[in-house]
Amino acid sequence: MPFDYQPFLLGNLVKIRPLCAEDYDDLYAVASDPLIWEQHPVKSRYQEDDFKPFYNESLESGGTLTILDLRSNQVIGSSRFHNYDKEKNDVEIGWTFLARTYWGGKYNGEIKKLMLEHAFQFVENVVLLAAPDNFRFQRSVEKIGGIWVGSRPDAGGRDSLVYQITAASDDAAGQ
Repeated sequence: MPFDYQPFLLGNLVKIRPLCAEDYDDLYAVASDPLIWEQHPVKSRYQEDDFKPFYNESLESGGTLTILDLRSNQVIGSSRFHNYDKEKNDVEIGWTFLARTYWGGKYNGEIKKLMLEHAFQFVENVVLLAAPDNFRFQRSVEKIGGIWVGSRPDAGGRDSLVYQITAASDDAAGQ
């Protein structure tokens, strides 16, 4: 069965659905906060001239998801599945950003839990890439069970730390 890059996922705090062109204004309103990108390799992504190409590439990727607050139905961020590799039995989760009012663990934790549960229906391993100086992201990945397994260039050629979560380790963490 091929990997489903754009599922509809529902949790207690969020609902996650495929990105659509009409999400631009709501997502840019979230992304226009400079602190979101402070530790990101593209620190200027809060500026519309830098966000728009990212958004267009997100639409073209076919794996980007829009995240909404379940109670308010407000767009609070985005994430993506990318680079499914049948041979390696893995997929990447990344490009996640959230409105700062949703930082602190429980929202990101639920988002990643839902995405991991979905991914593990298709693969045994999930890969997450982190910029070496993005300590917030590294901590959040470690909180959900990510293990640092090395380094490699990301899609943009920048050095990235590679974290991995396996279906077996996720099952053990959930018990």
